[in-house]
Amino acid sequence: MTLFTLGINHHTAPLSVREQVAFQAEKLKHALADLTRAKEVSEAAILSTCNRTELYCATDTPDAATRWLLDYHRIARHEIEPYLYTFPERDAVRHAFRVASGLDSMVIGEPQILGQMKDAARAAEAAGTLGTTLHKLFQRSFAVAKEVRSTTAIGANIVSMAAAAVHLAERIFEHIGEQRILFIGAGEMIDLCATHFAAQNPKQIVVANRTVERGAALAGRFGGTAIRLDDIADRLWQFDIVVSCTASPLPIIGLGMVERAIKARRHRPIFMVDLAVPRDIEVEVGEKDDVFLYTVDDLANVVESGLESRQAAVLDAEAIIAERVDGFVRWMETRGAVPIIRSLRDAAERTRRHEMEHALKLLSKGEDPARVLDQLSHRLTNKFLHAPTQALNRAEGDPGELQALVARLFHLHAGD
Repeated sequence: MTLFTLGINHHTAPLSVREQVAFQAEKLKHALADLTRAKEVSEAAILSTCNRTELYCATDTPDAATRWLLDYHRIARHEIEPYLYTFPERDAVRHAFRVASGLDSMVIGEPQILGQMKDAARAAEAAGTLGTTLHKLFQRSFAVAKEVRSTTAIGANIVSMAAAAVHLAERIFEHIGEQRILFIGAGEMIDLCATHFAAQNPKQIVVANRTVERGAALAGRFGGTAIRLDDIADRLWQFDIVVSCTASPLPIIGLGMVERAIKARRHRPIFMVDLAVPRDIEVEVGEKDDVFLYTVDDLANVVESGLESRQAAVLDAEAIIAERVDGFVRWMETRGAVPIIRSLRDAAERTRRHEMEHALKLLSKGEDPARVLDQLSHRLTNKFLHAPTQALNRAEGDPGELQALVARLFHLHAGD
C-alpha cells in the first residue's frame, strides 16, 4: 500500500465547486467506512473545511479514491476533475506537512487548520480507518507544524484588517478587557472585527446599525446590545473604542459630535477605526489630541508589513519541511522491509527452537553440558551461515556486488 492524497482547495476551485464535495462532520464516520469497505483503500482520513476537501489514503489503486469521491457526492468526473490535485508518496507527505503548518492556507500561517487536521485524524481513528501509515503521517505533521511555529516567524505578525485593529488598540489601551466598544455597521468587516475584539473580553459591546434587528443579531453573538444610528450622537462619549464600516455616502461621525464626546469623557482618549470607503468619520477628527483615528490605509500598512515578514518566514518553514519529509519517506521505505524482516526472524526462531530441543535431549541423557553447549553453538552458527555462504559460492556474473552486500549486512571489514 502506498500513501496518496486527493483533493481540491481554494487555490484550485471556487466556492461553488468546493461546496459540492464538502463533508459534514457528523457524516464523516459513515463516509470513511464506505470509502474503505471495498478494501481497495486500506487506510483513510478526510479533511473537510470551507477552504478544502482532502482524502488522505493508503492504497495501491489511487483512482479508487477518486471514483469513490465522485460516486459519494454524485458528481460527474468532468465536472470536478479540472479542480482535483493528486499527490503520491513524497508529495503527499510534503503537502500534509505544509497544510498543518499553515503554508497552504488562504492566510499564510493561520493556526486554525492545525486544529482541523487534528479533528480529521480523530474522526478517522474513531471510524477505525487510521492505520499505521496515516497515524504516523498525522503525528509527524503535527510535530512539524509545532516546530515551524516555534522556530520561525510564520505566525508572529498581523495579517488581517481585524487583527490589525486590535493590535493598534492595544497600543492605546493596556487592557482591551476594560474598554467599551461601539461597532458601527453590521457587514462582514464589522463581523470580523467584532470577533477579534470579543476574544479580548471587553467590558461592553454595542452595535449601531441602520437596521436595528440586524445589529441585534450580530451583537447577540458576542453578548452585546444594539442601537440605532441616530443614537450615536448621544452615546458616543460612553465608548473607548469605535470601529465603523458602513456603506453611507456621507460621514456618520462629524467633528462636532466627537468634540462633544471628548468633553463629556473629560479628555479620556478614544480610539477610532474607519474602515469605510468613502469614510464614515470626518478626517478632521484625527487632528484632535485625545483621538487616535486610523483609516483602512493605516491598517493596510500594518497588514502589509505582517505579510512581508510571514513571506520571509515561509522560506525557513519550507526548509524545515523538506528535511522532515526526507525523514518520513525513509520511515516509509523501512516499512516496506517489514515482511522480509519478519520472515527472517521467524526462520531464525524456528532454527533456535529446533536446536534447543536437540540440546535438551542430549542433556537429559546425561551428556557433558560443556560438550552439549559447544555443539549447540556450532550447529546454530552453521545453520545461520548456510544460506549466505551458499549464495556467495553460487554467485553468477559479478559476485562483487553480493560480497559487498554480505559484508555490509554482517559488518565485515577487509582482513576480518
